[in-house]
Amino acid sequence: MSGPAPRQAPRRVAAEGLPAEVTVYEVGPRDGLQAETDVIPTAVKSELCARLYAAGSRALEVTSFVPPAWIPQLADARRVSASVRPPEGARAVALVPNRRGLDDALAAGMREVAVVVSATESFARANLNTDRAGAVARAVAVVDDARSAGIPVRGYVSMAFGDPWEGDVDIAAVVDAAVALHSAGCRTIALGDTIGVATAGHVEQVVEAVTDAGIPRSALALHLHDTYGQALANVLAGLRAGVTEFDASVGGLGRCPYAPGATGNLATEDLAWMLEGLGIRTGLDIPALARTSAWLAGVRGRPHASRVAHALTTTPEEHPA
Repeated sequence: MSGPAPRQAPRRVAAEGLPAEVTVYEVGPRDGLQAETDVIPTAVKSELCARLYAAGSRALEVTSFVPPAWIPQLADARRVSASVRPPEGARAVALVPNRRGLDDALAAGMREVAVVVSATESFARANLNTDRAGAVARAVAVVDDARSAGIPVRGYVSMAFGDPWEGDVDIAAVVDAAVALHSAGCRTIALGDTIGVATAGHVEQVVEAVTDAGIPRSALALHLHDTYGQALANVLAGLRAGVTEFDASVGGLGRCPYAPGATGNLATEDLAWMLEGLGIRTGLDIPALARTSAWLAGVRGRPHASRVAHALTTTPEEHPA
């Protein structure tokens, strides 16, 4: 006898003190794919972006204009950018590492970019090919140039909660990096749990430190990895601390190529299921996201990491009795 079909939506039970709506910033096409060893065809990346927009994504990081030798997966950044057609009111963002990357992104028609700095020296040298101060100075210069061109900029602070080489991260270093990006004009500062070691109390502590330094909560986002299974708990901590933007990757795609042991990003479907269950609007179509994860997994011949997608795309016959 076959079992019951899985629920298509969570039961909504609003929790007091949480926002009515949040932004889910989708990083699957960029951060989700950048470290994968099977090079994804440009046409598949383009269709992934189209499916994500169709599923309700309105903030989508589509690629990165980095040297192909750094990240071969993103060597087709210009072609992907040219193929993306955001719906009315939706964003398409490209990560840029320097002025050359910014010029390439603008030439490809991108109208929003992101920059990244590090809260630690070790990660700055491994990932950004400079020291921590140099990475901040370079990012600030890119922000200045982008804003002069009328382009909004998002800023990432990587290793904001832990570093694979240095261990614990000085919160003052996180604050300094975040303040530098905010002062330069980044409209959003994403605090990155790059290797997924944060816990709920730690998230609250870092958010409070950054806001105490003068950055409004409305300008903060959290970029959470799920290495230790804490990402959703950390989202809830962020919500209670007043954060209303969270990064996620469809199907849980992604890891940091420079952070040993770091597993995938928080799956977009899993995040959306929790938020909708809390009565928080996301604008996302959860079954459509699940189908997108299943489609991409089929194209690649590899499983995805989203539990919600697995539940929604598994037939009743496949569920154990």
